[in-house]
Amino acid sequence: MAADHVERLRREGRIVIVGASLAGLRAAETLRAEGFAGDLTLIGDEPCEPYDRPPLSKSALLGMASPLRTELPRRGEIDAKWRLGVAATGLDLAAKRVRLADGDEVEYDRLLIATGVRARPWFNEEEARLDGVCVLRTRQDAADLVRRLKAGPRRVFVIGAGFAGSEVASACRETGLPVSMAERAAAPLVGALGGVVGAVAADLATEHGVDLRTHVTVTALEGDTVGRVRAVHLSDESVVEADVVVVSLGSLRNTEWLAGSGLGAGPRGIACDAGCRAFDFRGIVTDDVFVAGDVARSPHALFGYQFLSLEHWGNAVAQAETAAHNMICDGADRRPHLWMPAFWSSMFGVNIKSVGVPPMGEQLMITQGSLAERRFVGVYGHQGRIVAAVTFDNARWLEFYQRQIERGAPFPVEFSTPDRRPEGRQPVPAGFPDPSLPTHGPMVTLTGYSPADQQLVFHPARH
Repeated sequence: MAADHVERLRREGRIVIVGASLAGLRAAETLRAEGFAGDLTLIGDEPCEPYDRPPLSKSALLGMASPLRTELPRRGEIDAKWRLGVAATGLDLAAKRVRLADGDEVEYDRLLIATGVRARPWFNEEEARLDGVCVLRTRQDAADLVRRLKAGPRRVFVIGAGFAGSEVASACRETGLPVSMAERAAAPLVGALGGVVGAVAADLATEHGVDLRTHVTVTALEGDTVGRVRAVHLSDESVVEADVVVVSLGSLRNTEWLAGSGLGAGPRGIACDAGCRAFDFRGIVTDDVFVAGDVARSPHALFGYQFLSLEHWGNAVAQAETAAHNMICDGADRRPHLWMPAFWSSMFGVNIKSVGVPPMGEQLMITQGSLAERRFVGVYGHQGRIVAAVTFDNARWLEFYQRQIERGAPFPVEFSTPDRRPEGRQPVPAGFPDPSLPTHGPMVTLTGYSPADQQLVFHPARH
């Protein structure tokens, strides 16, 4: 009878989800699909229901989709109370209450935190308020940027050459707009894919007409007499005139509202175990607070139980489903979150896809195709085994390399293929920057082994 009572309580009661985007919606759908019959509340700081973000930096900028019409499809009815347009401002773990910006409090029996990330703003607040200075994260950000690009600016300047910044630059060139892009590293995508692949991305950008500035930082944004941005000042003392500036310096995890809550939450995210249960600041796992999506830091068995923060669409869905399942199951039926990291992008006419965790790789081998032809497979190695693969217009190999990662296949890669060129027969340094230094928006952050935030360390690559 005791077990039946516990089971009934898990299928009933009150579940609150803070974060009404992709992870929050998929978690709510999973809860209902797996039999949760209690009260369900979704809290979101944006006034609209969940929408898809990847099109905002791709098809929306090309005029192929409206940034205001990218709603996520629903898998089923969730019968939830929506609290939209109001942010969570605090959490009382002892009383099991979420405090809201409007002064209200929402009680829960179990809580899922899926608050995601926001765009990192320009560091100078006065300059950030200049008309024409944009970020790209929300649908309103995208609608504003689309409007400005349609107006035909004289030049667009993109600060940061990560994936989002490169996608914006690509869209500008595809629509015929002059664009400059500044990156503090040696090439675009260095933080995500390393210097070898970044050099290919640099060639792609310049060949498509991007004015690419590397090894520089932006020191100031200059406005005119009526408050519109007019020029960008760089660390090499050059000045570039531009009337639209897109700040693409990565993201900030939305954890500030948890300050003082007792959870292991900080700038790198919220630490949780493989079952998505949040850790408190002492490293002790909770059993009624779960985490999912971009804001989560969770250990992965395939990567040495390194705590990973993943800003990947697929990870948000898979982790939300796992968290929701575990919230309404007892220990014996719970399952770990073991989704294989994967992402894709499209820029300058090339489709880029990846599996695994490229920033873990100290070395790289080009196992199919050729860097010079921009059609290749690059395999990353760490401590003698394969940890990731990236493809440029060669995605048919990804499933194969995913299986290699899952089985811990050795690195350097030992097999040969018909389209393997001499350049790929020996591993070379992958060319990632020192992980203790900031980079522009890596989509995977390696955050050490400790769930307690104050003990976080970055581990440099070992050679």
